[in-house]
Amino acid sequence: MPSTNNTREDRNFIPLPRNGHRRPGMPVEKPKNFKRTMKRLWGFFGHENKLLTLILIFVMVDSAILLAVPYLTGRAVDFMSGGKNAVLFNQVRSVIFLLLAVFLSDLFLTFFNNFLMAGVSQRIVKVLRKSLFTKLQRMPISYFDRHTHGDLMSRFTNDIDNISTTISSSTVSLMTDVISILGSFLMMLLLNPLLTLASVIIVPLVLLLSKMVTKHTSQLFRKQQNILGRLNGHIEESISGLQVVKAFNHENEVIDDFSKINAELFSVGLKAQIISGYLMPLMNIINNIGFVMVAVVGGVLAVGGAITVGVIASFLSYTKQFSRPLNDVANVYNTLQTAIAGAERIFEVLDDAEESADDPHATEVIKPKGNLEFQNVTFGYREDLAILKNVSFKVPEGCTVALVGPTGAGKTTIASLVNRFYDINSGRILLDGNDITSFTRESLRKCFGIVLQDTYLFSGTIAENIRYGRLDATDSEIKSAAAKAGADSFIEKLENGYNTVLSESGKNLSQGQRQLLAIARAVLASPSILILDEATSSVDTRTEMLIQQAMAELMRDRTCFIIAHRLSTIKDADLIMVISGGNIVERGNHESLIEQKGFYYNLYQSQFNNIPI
Repeated sequence: MPSTNNTREDRNFIPLPRNGHRRPGMPVEKPKNFKRTMKRLWGFFGHENKLLTLILIFVMVDSAILLAVPYLTGRAVDFMSGGKNAVLFNQVRSVIFLLLAVFLSDLFLTFFNNFLMAGVSQRIVKVLRKSLFTKLQRMPISYFDRHTHGDLMSRFTNDIDNISTTISSSTVSLMTDVISILGSFLMMLLLNPLLTLASVIIVPLVLLLSKMVTKHTSQLFRKQQNILGRLNGHIEESISGLQVVKAFNHENEVIDDFSKINAELFSVGLKAQIISGYLMPLMNIINNIGFVMVAVVGGVLAVGGAITVGVIASFLSYTKQFSRPLNDVANVYNTLQTAIAGAERIFEVLDDAEESADDPHATEVIKPKGNLEFQNVTFGYREDLAILKNVSFKVPEGCTVALVGPTGAGKTTIASLVNRFYDINSGRILLDGNDITSFTRESLRKCFGIVLQDTYLFSGTIAENIRYGRLDATDSEIKSAAAKAGADSFIEKLENGYNTVLSESGKNLSQGQRQLLAIARAVLASPSILILDEATSSVDTRTEMLIQQAMAELMRDRTCFIIAHRLSTIKDADLIMVISGGNIVERGNHESLIEQKGFYYNLYQSQFNNIPI
């Protein structure tokens, strides 16, 4: 249920521009760019600068301490010979104590860094998740017409989880590795430049190998995330439509479709994992080549007396400290592909066009009377296919208007346009003589109450669902609204009454009971204009009579739009408009339209006298 409370966590929320980042006319699909996406993802670290700086300092201290390990090991080796074939036990003992202190310090710093980084990563993901959710609330209805719910849910769960895992596991590791590489290189230079050259000769091979592997894995991981979104969309549709699936005995077809997408995901995921799995074994081969070169060159120098055996021992350790982080960086870069693929899918949503902004001079709707007028309105969900064609009509204050006509004629479209769920292509829609675009959307939509055929109820109590019409309503106002809607009789019979918890979409109530709750919600909102969209089409005759009685109370002294196929529910409407082919072909009251013996007359006869149109 919605909340009007502002919590402390909102302070770290990165607000998005009302118009998004996408320029008008800019295509939604963007070229996949690792560097650009990584840079943009890094922008979400902005609120964590202080902690990241602290983590970096601890990483530098930890890395500096660990750089002493190879040097101390080499000194211990030299002390074992003592220069005169004698072991210098005191010096060896001191080195051992120093090494123990280094390892304990490393243990503490590593734990502390991981602890801090876990908090950083979770806060970043929280901000990213909230930005994504807030963005979806600002998207036009048309956006959800184009995207499956399952795919959007996949972006919320799988993609963001991948980002969270990568941030928490890779950020500290990347810092440590970079510092280790630089520090080890510097220490090797100080010990012996020639051996350093033998060690770093493997670097070009590491970079070349990493580039070759990630070139293929980045495409595969991106494809894997897209297929995962399709799979989630299929699962969501199959579960929400399970009754339809079973009613038509399509379980096997649904399973087959799932198996095809799942097999595609398996194939792409397997290729991605196999190719990325090549990286570490090949890296180990390259590293072993580096060790051999250091051993050979070091042996030659030791025989010539240029260096001691302890220096060779130190150098081999530094070579390992130098090459292992190179492997880790390459591996981190490889695992980043999944996170970046997910980030790109999230940024696609964040970059898409929001609802067009309110006019800068838009005003609030104050005490609307309910006079509505369409002036030469043309609209289509696609630019090349008009649903309404140059439609004009007037609805006076307090008038009840019924919209009838064949399916797809544009009845529900008219109701969607007055709310500005969609913006018209041409013409004007006036409320009390003012263009509706001159009002803010928020205040405009407060003027309307909608009762739909498919009632949606939220998870929560009955009282909370009714209160959705007005969040500041008291318990007595909720009960009064339920009584006016005729819903109190069945609510009081429930074991927990108004505190009864509803299952998803209110499935533990009948269709008629859900409809009465929707009417109670609209009663509580007390709108100036009411829209009833097939509100009784899916209930039995007795329930329909109860709902009609409730609607009569709701419709009193309000401008009302009734969209109905059952003509018995609209006989008393002040104005009936017959819509066909995107045009108003007839208008008048029930008696006048019957006398015309036109489209409405034929429709009426087909329903009540079983005469085909």
